[in-house]
Amino acid sequence: MSRTTPADSATIPRRQHLALRPLWLCRVCAAPWPCPVARLTLHREYAHDRVGLSIYLCSVLHEAAADLYRLNPHDGPDPAALFTRFLGWARPRHLP
Repeated sequence: MSRTTPADSATIPRRQHLALRPLWLCRVCAAPWPCPVARLTLHREYAHDRVGLSIYLCSVLHEAAADLYRLNPHDGPDPAALFTRFLGWARPRHLP
């Protein structure tokens, strides 16, 4: 098995850390989506459009809440936990 060098890694396609619906787990690392890699990717993609990122994450949160509730209606997802998972990390950090 050969090792990849930094130059080789640019030519190797990477798998995107996308959500596996309706479970809302990462397709690559199986962490709750958005996983840390997905968060970094989204931060980079929306670096100059923080409002767009918030709108996208709100729509995804809405879809995830519906999917997760449909999977388990008796013990549905905690709204506060979903907010933190999907939107809490994307809030701008203001220095005091």
